[in-house]
Amino acid sequence: MAGIRRHGRALERALLDAAWDELVENGYAAFTMDAVATRARTSRPVLYRRWADKHELVRAALTQAVERDDIAIPDTGTLRGDTIALMRAANETRLNIAAVLTVHLGGYYQETGTSPADLRESLLPGRPRITRIVLDRAIARGEVPRDSVSDRIASLPYLLLQQEFLLTLKPVPLEVIEEIVDTIFLPAVLAPPTD
Repeated sequence: MAGIRRHGRALERALLDAAWDELVENGYAAFTMDAVATRARTSRPVLYRRWADKHELVRAALTQAVERDDIAIPDTGTLRGDTIALMRAANETRLNIAAVLTVHLGGYYQETGTSPADLRESLLPGRPRITRIVLDRAIARGEVPRDSVSDRIASLPYLLLQQEFLLTLKPVPLEVIEEIVDTIFLPAVLAPPTD
């Protein structure tokens, strides 16, 4: 197939963009090297020179999507402000990634014997969770008692945001984000630890 002449990193970006678009629009069940090559206006051998199979291509496309939509860690001076700002940023940029990871990749997990947690670790090896960074800043400011909040509670508002999105497949309204923070997350974080 005759394609557009691209080289190096420009070619790789175009191929990964095509793979990402294929995943988002058609899901993993329809994801093939042929479909990606057609979308990228290139040939299968061009893909196979870079990725041994569709599993490697999926991981590379996800890595590029995560890096492209990297979220700056807010620093508003309060845990509430930081959490709402981070949730709003995720609401604008990360929800497509969440949909692909949870909805579209069921077949990928089955074929590879992995889970979303495994995939996250391979995409962001050793990277601290942004949610933990935000919470640790609040601890350093004295807003939250040290060692009183587990990683599970730290990730709670973002998991609830993801659930809201997956139920509606629409961005989550600001008032819902504020309700999650004010009525669920902050009371859980600021509650005295139980023995």
